[in-house]
Amino acid sequence: MTLQSREPDSTDWQILAELQADGRLSFNQLGKRVNLSPPAVAERVRRLEEAGVITGYRADVDAARAGQPLSAFVQMRCTTGRCLLKTTRAEDFPEVVEIHKLSGNSCSMLRVRVTSMRHLEGLFERLGEHGEMNTHVVLSTEFEGRPVQPPAEETRPVTRSEGWNR
Repeated sequence: MTLQSREPDSTDWQILAELQADGRLSFNQLGKRVNLSPPAVAERVRRLEEAGVITGYRADVDAARAGQPLSAFVQMRCTTGRCLLKTTRAEDFPEVVEIHKLSGNSCSMLRVRVTSMRHLEGLFERLGEHGEMNTHVVLSTEFEGRPVQPPAEETRPVTRSEGWNR
């Protein structure tokens, strides 16, 4: 049975937790942490990669220290025929680090990083050519890049008579 036809087991989740904390671990180090031999852990990592669960390895960079101290969220409601996702390329907006398609009144949510308020203002002007915007400058971020964890046990739904206040 391949990983593609089953959910990750507890050992897979241990491996994923360790690799999310430090993607540079050797198979020897990783094996010691999850109580597997290096060849066994290498095989599990290979299966997780082939199944698309592990999609890559990267370095975390402090954006502020790298010269991009400001970030913002931009809700877009694109004008017909001017959809940002259909009329531009990623290279046109290097400041955009995430784009999420949405349901509801807005069509997308962007997260952007910039070098200054002047840079942010110019970006808003460029994005505004595509439709209505609702912008939110980030004042601070408590945590970023939360690791993927095993799904929590499903909890029993609260009944109407119980309500939220007990």
